[in-house]
Amino acid sequence: MPKEAKQAPSVQPAPSAPLLLHIFHSFGAGGSQTRLVRLIDHFGARFRHAVVALDNNYSSLSRVTARSQVTPFPVAPVHGTLAKWRRYSEVLGRLRPHRLVTHNWGTMDWGIANMSAGMRHVHIEDGFGPDEVVRQKRRRVATRNMVLRRSAIVVPSMTLVTIAERIWKLPRKRIHYVPNGVDCARFAPSGGERKSNAAFVIGTVAALRPEKRIDRLIGAFAAARFEMPSRLVIVGDGPERKKLESLAGELGLGARVMFVGQQLDTAPFYKTFDVFALSSDTEQMPYTIIEAMASGCSIAATDVGDIRKMVSAGNMEFVVPKAENDMANALGKLASDSALRHSLGLANRGKACLEYDESLMFDAFGELFGVENPAGVA
Repeated sequence: MPKEAKQAPSVQPAPSAPLLLHIFHSFGAGGSQTRLVRLIDHFGARFRHAVVALDNNYSSLSRVTARSQVTPFPVAPVHGTLAKWRRYSEVLGRLRPHRLVTHNWGTMDWGIANMSAGMRHVHIEDGFGPDEVVRQKRRRVATRNMVLRRSAIVVPSMTLVTIAERIWKLPRKRIHYVPNGVDCARFAPSGGERKSNAAFVIGTVAALRPEKRIDRLIGAFAAARFEMPSRLVIVGDGPERKKLESLAGELGLGARVMFVGQQLDTAPFYKTFDVFALSSDTEQMPYTIIEAMASGCSIAATDVGDIRKMVSAGNMEFVVPKAENDMANALGKLASDSALRHSLGLANRGKACLEYDESLMFDAFGELFGVENPAGVA
């Protein structure tokens, strides 16, 4: 019996719920992983899910409530590009999933393999790594154009809609704009958390990777002028943590910067932030911005992806260029005006619940994953 079947017998074809095969570079912490966790729990017994993590990191599976509906599905590494495509095509032919669902460029080899396997394919593109912040790589553009022309392409931002249509030259009918969504009730502030703060609290939630530019946020925090005691709370972990802790020490910030590590439940943290800050070089429609909005936070963020369009109209002036001094000025102005922060928080929460409640996302993915073939899915 093939190795994959021994490791994941529950994903073998059965006449019960249709199987969705999800391919990730990693199933660790991240926005796309958060979205799938919410989709699995929402759909429950309607689908079975198998998850391939190419780096064998399946830590986000621990957050799934409907565990009986999902299983990790490790696929042994294969040397050689052609051998890899043949192997993936064999796996697809044996499992025959109801949908192959690939996530971002790092899983494109599965899309290539599917060109011979012929499974219905949904490709979700959430954004780009540091190597494509400024310009799309020609080889990747050409590959996406070739591989995804008969697939459903799902993107969470209008910026990505434009890229898929104008740069990748994909048919508009294949491109589905599906904004990320959150459980607004779960993130609702109770009203007392921020009032109990002994200091002005700026917070961020992020994987501590280079493109998140937490160094920019720490520098801005050090440079900003605050009229009251202030703290910066950093929720998340990653390869940059030691470097960032050293930077905070070098800037003399000491206990004013708190690294609280990775947290399974981030909702309680948002509710204590007076301002949520995002300092990334690259984003499209970050979950953390929506979660902060739903939590009633005012927001200071770099002007990347769709963030300016996401926040309330009044908050747009605090979506700033990717420069430390601009972030510092935004933080200082928000710190000096509690009434402004409160009004922006109310407006942000109202917009999040109206436009980014997860029920809208569930409906859209229900059609894309559904038993009946929706328009635009090959």
